Amino acid sequence: MKKYFKIFLQYSLCGSLLGVISLPAFAQDFKKTTLSREFLSEGGAVADLNKDGKLDIVAGYYWFEAPNWTRHEMAPSRVFKPREEYSNSFLNFGMDVNLDGWDDVVIIDYPGKPAFWFENPKKQQVSEWKKHIIADSVGIANESPNFVDIDGDGRLDILCGDKAKKQIVWLKSPSKKGETTWKRFNLTKEKVAGTEMFSHGIGYGDINNDGIKDVVIREGWYQGTKDLNGGNWEFHPANLGEPCSHMQVFDVNGDGKNDVVAASAHALGVWYYEQINENGKIDFKTHTISTTTAQTHSSIMADLNGDGKKEYITGKRYLAHNGRDAGDADAPILMYFEFDSKKQPYWTEHIIDNDSGSGLNVTVADMNKDGKLDIIIVNKNGVFLLENNLKKKGK
Repeated sequence: MKKYFKIFLQYSLCGSLLGVISLPAFAQDFKKTTLSREFLSEGGAVADLNKDGKLDIVAGYYWFEAPNWTRHEMAPSRVFKPREEYSNSFLNFGMDVNLDGWDDVVIIDYPGKPAFWFENPKKQQVSEWKKHIIADSVGIANESPNFVDIDGDGRLDILCGDKAKKQIVWLKSPSKKGETTWKRFNLTKEKVAGTEMFSHGIGYGDINNDGIKDVVIREGWYQGTKDLNGGNWEFHPANLGEPCSHMQVFDVNGDGKNDVVAASAHALGVWYYEQINENGKIDFKTHTISTTTAQTHSSIMADLNGDGKKEYITGKRYLAHNGRDAGDADAPILMYFEFDSKKQPYWTEHIIDNDSGSGLNVTVADMNKDGKLDIIIVNKNGVFLLENNLKKKGK
């Protein structure tokens, strides 16, 4: 009995010091499986790479085969040193790029470098998967590119900046069987904000309530039109805070206007930017949601508790700058926020785990086919699966 009390006390002290809840949340709400403690990538993904009906986990050039998480290599790589260097993989996602019926792997490299995808060799025994450069070697600017369906064809595209021309662009995924090339389309004119190699923060959603999605950056927003290749999206300056990670666009307070939620990439804070209208001009008022942990360098929206509303998931990018920043090596917390527009404050914070954190993208998928979305994290702290044991809201 003393042993269990000691363990509970340790968790409770941790919770008190970090401003988090203790043992029950970690033990009951999410079951964590550690696939690796090595630094392989800062992004992760899921895909059924061997077509056995089970989702595998991708970590850069490596993939872990479900259900036993046996590690395989797609191309020669290595383990990186989290306090000394960055990896060759910043964000990942899985999809059947060339529509041949087999999932492939897309990798966003270091900011400014060409993105690429690994073509699944199917059942062939090969030493290295074929590598395809995306969109004629366009250097992907902005550290938080979005994997989002821009043209509504049901397939994920990439929303980002082009560092050479300083434009906001989108890269259309192949749409016909056998195609391997992603097509580049301009949304803005050249030499605009949010397109530097290390720009932080970009999002996609309808700001002005005209039924057309806009592009949001921390310096303001580009007004969307139905022309997805005209380079004519008008920029509207606005104060959307500090350098941040993925920017999520939705109505937080239920007033019929979409707001923006973002988290600090390298400092401290998660914020809600309330859309306000002053003299006919759209602007934003900043509200602090959380100061639980710093360097929340990625986020995603997903319905974790089954209530039909999406939660905001983020976490600490452990050792973001290799230990050179204040608090860089603090506990790698992973957390989510419920939103309810009917009561203030409009959010409730929940700690998922205090020894995983987040990387440069968060992935969600129903890994165990129980009807609930699980969370996959890949970062300098390792590779983690957090299986969702939350009870459906209201039950």
